[in-house]
Amino acid sequence: MSTDQILLSTAVSLFAGLIMTRILKPFKLPDVTSYLIGGVLIGTFCLGRFIFNGYAVGFNDTVAPADAFGIVSDVALGFIAFDIGNEFRLSELKKTGKQATVIGILQALAATAFVDIALICVHFIIVKAMGRDLLPIPACIILGAIATATAPAATLMVVRQYKAKGPLTDLLLPIVALDDAVGLIVFAISFGVAKALHGGSVDVISVVINPLIEIVLSVIIGTAVGFAVSQIEKLFHSRSNRLTLLITFVFITVVLAHLSFEIGRVELAASPLLTCMMFGTVFCNVCKTSEEMMERVERWTKPIYILFFVISGASLDLSVFKQPVFVLIGVIYILFRSLGKYLGAMGSAKLMKCEPSTVKYLGITLLPQAGVALGMISVVASDNVFGPMHIGNTVRFVVLFAVLIYEIVGPVFTKFALTKAGDITAKPAGKTARVENGSKA
Repeated sequence: MSTDQILLSTAVSLFAGLIMTRILKPFKLPDVTSYLIGGVLIGTFCLGRFIFNGYAVGFNDTVAPADAFGIVSDVALGFIAFDIGNEFRLSELKKTGKQATVIGILQALAATAFVDIALICVHFIIVKAMGRDLLPIPACIILGAIATATAPAATLMVVRQYKAKGPLTDLLLPIVALDDAVGLIVFAISFGVAKALHGGSVDVISVVINPLIEIVLSVIIGTAVGFAVSQIEKLFHSRSNRLTLLITFVFITVVLAHLSFEIGRVELAASPLLTCMMFGTVFCNVCKTSEEMMERVERWTKPIYILFFVISGASLDLSVFKQPVFVLIGVIYILFRSLGKYLGAMGSAKLMKCEPSTVKYLGITLLPQAGVALGMISVVASDNVFGPMHIGNTVRFVVLFAVLIYEIVGPVFTKFALTKAGDITAKPAGKTARVENGSKA
């Protein structure tokens, strides 16, 4: 792909994402949804089909393949995970105590269990009815792990827009952050298990040792980088220089996390998501100026996030709609993930003796799904084993289909739950403050 085509595709992506936020503004949808829809419109099945004088307006499989923009996904993924780590400030976590931790872990695991069991059952039904393995078990396990992730952007948008305040809101915000942290760990383990099952060799090394090494290395590398940047940052006083320093080390962390070595059957590799999240966690708790610097990073990363979401939408393979079974798989994923989130949150909140309104409505606020889930499917798509295979395409379609649905109905359900719980008592007076709902996806 030529340099001119790369620049053209980048410009078209940014414009498509921005213009869709204006077109869809009357529907009050999150920006993430607008970006994804914009990506679909400039993808292979829409504007991407048109080629003028050798240049593609959008993305297609020949002149401008979306997969060629993998570096955008890697960078966006790093900043999304780094941003999640910023939510784990010890000063804030002390206020919520044990409740948020227990609920955050249990509801995430419940979503994984519900989706795993449901999709594995569907796998056997499809094989028996059609004689074809359209939903391999490794894909079921990966989708179960992705089901843990929640979208902080949509939730925070509703909380800030309606100035929600109360027991449910106080518990919700740390749970949303912890939810993605648990999701990253579950994803690392499940991804290792899926690879083992695909290779036909399920043993202690592939299922336990390699995922455990991945988690430990991610924590070590992320912690080391976080402490290092906190010390180096003291050498600079200019805000621009400190912003440049932070961006530089997010790039370096992404590179370090992608390095891998093999010693026999043991693989020494880290998770880019978990490593960058650990970097953000350590940095925000050690560096005194971290809050100011994170605000500046959020503004700088906005174009990268737009590119990431638009390209993700352009990568959606609409040809799967020709086979209704894939739409059915997407619907089952949505239903059972929602059920797992709701019942998991309800049961764990009751266990932790939360207020009745929190027990009843917390699970509804955890339905939105976007940035981290899209980051996880980027990992699957870029993997040498699953990326080029049917498994990678299946996972990508199901998650993108779910994200579009969740991002449309999720904020509505969140507002409903917070209102019923009494955390939203009145409409905001006058014009509400604009919320950059793509900054934390």
